[in-house]
Amino acid sequence: MSETNSAAETAAPHRYTAAMAADIEARWQDFWDAEGTYEAPNPTGDLAGDPEEAAKPKKFIMDMFPYPSGAGLHVGHPLGYIATDVYARHQRMTGHNVLHTLGFDAFGLPAEQYAVQTGTHPRVSTEANMENMKVQLRRLGLGHDKRRSFATIDAEYYKWTQWIFLQIFNSWYDAEADRARPIAELVEQFESGVRATPDSREWGALSATERADLLSEYRLAYASDAPVNWAPGLGTVLANEEVTADGRSERGNFPVFKAKLRQWNMRITAYADRLLNDLDGLDWPEAIKLQQRNWIGRSEGARVEFPVDTAGGITVFTTRQDTLFGATYMVLAPEHDMVERIIPAAWPEGTHPVWTGGHANPAEAVTAYRKQAAAKSDVERQAEAKDKTGVFTGAYATNPVSGEKVPVFIADYVLMGYGTGAIMAVPAHDTRDFAFARAFELPMRCVVQPSDDRGTDPSTWDDAFSSYDAKLVNSANDGISLDGLGVVEAKAKITEWLREHGVGEGTVNFRLRDWLFSRQRYWGEPFPIVYDEDGIAHPLPESMLPLELPEVEDYSPRTFDPDDASAQPETPLSRNADWVNVTLDLGDGAGPRSYRRETNTMPNWAGSCWYELRYLDPNNDRQLVDPAIEQYWMGPREGQPTGGVDLYVGGAEHAVLHLLYARFWSKVLFDLGHISSAEPFHKLYNQGMIQAFVYRDARGIAVPAAEVEERDGAFYHDGEKVSRVLGKMGKSLKNAVTPDEICAEFGADTLRLYEMAMGPLDVSRPWDTRAVVGQYRLLQRLWRNVVDEVTGEVTVVETEPDEETLRALHKAIDGVGQDMAGMRFNTAIAKVTELNNHLTKAGGPLSRSVAERLVLLIAPLAPHIAEELWRRLGHTDSVVHQDFPVADPAYVVDESVTCVVQIKGKVRARLEISPSITDEELEALALADEAVVAALGGAGIRKVIVRAPKLVNIVPA
Repeated sequence: MSETNSAAETAAPHRYTAAMAADIEARWQDFWDAEGTYEAPNPTGDLAGDPEEAAKPKKFIMDMFPYPSGAGLHVGHPLGYIATDVYARHQRMTGHNVLHTLGFDAFGLPAEQYAVQTGTHPRVSTEANMENMKVQLRRLGLGHDKRRSFATIDAEYYKWTQWIFLQIFNSWYDAEADRARPIAELVEQFESGVRATPDSREWGALSATERADLLSEYRLAYASDAPVNWAPGLGTVLANEEVTADGRSERGNFPVFKAKLRQWNMRITAYADRLLNDLDGLDWPEAIKLQQRNWIGRSEGARVEFPVDTAGGITVFTTRQDTLFGATYMVLAPEHDMVERIIPAAWPEGTHPVWTGGHANPAEAVTAYRKQAAAKSDVERQAEAKDKTGVFTGAYATNPVSGEKVPVFIADYVLMGYGTGAIMAVPAHDTRDFAFARAFELPMRCVVQPSDDRGTDPSTWDDAFSSYDAKLVNSANDGISLDGLGVVEAKAKITEWLREHGVGEGTVNFRLRDWLFSRQRYWGEPFPIVYDEDGIAHPLPESMLPLELPEVEDYSPRTFDPDDASAQPETPLSRNADWVNVTLDLGDGAGPRSYRRETNTMPNWAGSCWYELRYLDPNNDRQLVDPAIEQYWMGPREGQPTGGVDLYVGGAEHAVLHLLYARFWSKVLFDLGHISSAEPFHKLYNQGMIQAFVYRDARGIAVPAAEVEERDGAFYHDGEKVSRVLGKMGKSLKNAVTPDEICAEFGADTLRLYEMAMGPLDVSRPWDTRAVVGQYRLLQRLWRNVVDEVTGEVTVVETEPDEETLRALHKAIDGVGQDMAGMRFNTAIAKVTELNNHLTKAGGPLSRSVAERLVLLIAPLAPHIAEELWRRLGHTDSVVHQDFPVADPAYVVDESVTCVVQIKGKVRARLEISPSITDEELEALALADEAVVAALGGAGIRKVIVRAPKLVNIVPA
């Protein structure tokens, strides 16, 4: 402490300082915990409380689940937490029963990787991280109902995550009813013959394996052999949403390849239409809605069957069925199941040498090309590469409208992730098909009349021609002609023809793929699934939940060279034979049998798909959530037709990950009657990011930001010049500032005010520690306006304030209240500051009525100092549940406003008038003003334009 500060504190021992703030904040945090100040009562159950409180309008406010990192919090992390806390406090003060709490999303890769590196069990490190984070969050004064907090790694929590998985596994999507139904109802349909089996055999005639395989075609959770995103460097597979735009893993930045593995999937595609349509009723940022719409990717077109002599047919999905007559070859994705079934033993006679890739037979060519394609990411495969690659399968299909035989290729520019994994190639009218046809010397046929002067011979073209405005040509057979039709009319006509001839139909397709739900990791929820000797999956009965993670000596999955696309996953759980191989009685009448447990674990997204429901009823060990409690907090109501959380705040990076997955789980649970809310989050708010300057030396290595000096506009570290750029805040960039540092220097209330005052909440902003002092001084001035710094006595008086002070007070009350409700916390702080400055300049002691309302205004933003001042003002109850001040309209409206009077556009007079004056009264007043009369000089008046109360414009004759 400097001598100057020491002397100041001696002269003013009751000044608001960092030391005083620390004392005040710790005392009130203890008080809130002891009194259960933030405990929100449920309408029923073990958390029921004061009936009057529960009878208030409810408000459920949530932050996105934090992951308990070992690095702890930096000042960027609490931005959203402080914002929701301020909003929740204001809602309490405006008569709401507010549920606001915070848990931890504690399964996942970081803890597991730390365990592998250090030999510390992931539970040990994760729980230590959670305790550290709880201390940091508590210091911020966040008003959470701590009775409702939990972590996804708690067995009593993931029991219900596993239970939900079983509900999904035991369900199917009834397209006619447009909802999920129990799988038992589907079995009844097969047993009764209401629904036929694929080969029309009776259900009882099918083997157990055949029945299980058939039901897997319907189940909403199913295991299948399918192309997956395999990251050898992580030793696990990934969902599409976890792969970056450049084809690498979102976590760790490892290369991602396509591999065929047996994995668990969620049939989220069954809900594609509902996920799309229900976005309209949500109060979400349009940018997030657009991302989800694009990810779901609805497109209308047709499915068309191209017969293959040796293997049935190849089905394609196309949005340009009008160009069918121009399809001169086909392309399958290299992973397509049909490839093995159609390739002949030898090349057909006359096969073009360029089609074979130099291989002796189709099998060799396909095998070699598949290996080449597997080494590329989806993004690389879709890139507009100059050289198109592929190989002929040796098979031909028949174009159903022209009757022509068209060669079938495999090429990496076609993916299994869209449509059927097969395309009809119309090279004259598709850029990629055009390039492929040129490379492989394939025929092209013009079927859309070019609008330029290129003619109708594609062999003379430089590129493909594509248009929705052109007319069809060269598109006729004995039964149909599209010639002369526009695209829309041609689509409708050919779709009807396809349907009539049994070779296609109009359909809708989605970009959305089923959600890959398996991970080859240890630190995740075990699947409540066992396999019998025939490999049939059986769900564990609810009585066996939770299935807890076993203790293992080696937590690490087997990882590989990041570029080794041929590697195969090996899970940590598979190495624990005593856990994997078990004898169980599943209660299905079969008695005790030997089973093998599933050794994959669920992805880290599983726990966050439903956590909002656990906050409602956290101690329930009998059901997922009490229906009455769920209905109270999340049920549909006016303005919220699908129900959900009232406010959900978090980053925009989860648009097609957590947010899409949670919506899917909610819809399944809604369909099955477990919850009343078909959507989890009604209002979504994306906060911006707190950024920080990153300083790098000549080698490009980050240097500690706190050690950088600024001289003459340049920046130096250890005497060497460094560069500066604005970026993320983080430990690795050596620019992280912890909330602990700021709290120690200024207090938590100052940190809260600064983060809220930096700018609009949804905009990113740079951190500047030097600017924090501005909010610290606001609190010091506020303190001085109520408390004598020398004696510590409250200085307020019982007299009524003057009218000028009343106007300043009520304008602030009106403005701050509106800003709080609209989450415009930066402008709310500006209005509190303006009022406080007014009171400071006015001098003299504050009226008690003014002081109390000033304290209530700042209470949501700076709750500790507000509690302290409220108590010093003589109150014995907490400020948290006081009513927020209400503005008197008479003082909000200005007593007078200035009206400008113009003649020929020049200002001739300024009138002080009532803001409620009418146009007629203002016109009369302006025309009678001496300055106006003089300026007119007796001239007549052609027109008077009045815009009460601010403007009168006079146009002389």
